[in-house]
Amino acid sequence: MIERLRQSSGGVLGFKVTGRMTDEDIKGFEPQIDFLIRERKHKPIGILADLSQMRGADWKARWEEMRFLQKHSDHIARMAVVGADKWEEIAAIITAGAAILEAETRYFDHTQMLRAWEWVRTARHAEDAPVRQISTARGIWKDYHPEYMDL
Repeated sequence: MIERLRQSSGGVLGFKVTGRMTDEDIKGFEPQIDFLIRERKHKPIGILADLSQMRGADWKARWEEMRFLQKHSDHIARMAVVGADKWEEIAAIITAGAAILEAETRYFDHTQMLRAWEWVRTARHAEDAPVRQISTARGIWKDYHPEYMDL
């Protein structure tokens, strides 16, 4: 189950994963991210993910997580990951997220929750940075449509 944390405010959204994460959990939470991005007029946001009570994820959830991160990569400036003792699994999540997001991503122990909130809220560029545009639809790219987008 994924629940929004009440400390979420401004350009920062925090959520907590409890139990085993499923693809339906991610699909159900994604509209909140979409809403925040629209509300901030596509300025970069910060995300705090509390995984301290997460007990794993199924393969569909991992696939959906990768799709989700890829879709929102241009809008996430910082991601704070708060975990517990299962650092190997969390390290894999951070590595995958950082590779796709190209955003600052840091791990915090569950005892450092306040520090994680402070870090994710203080991105020096969170308020005024333009959204990164990877490629413009000009020249040879003007008619390009990635095949994988229709999956």
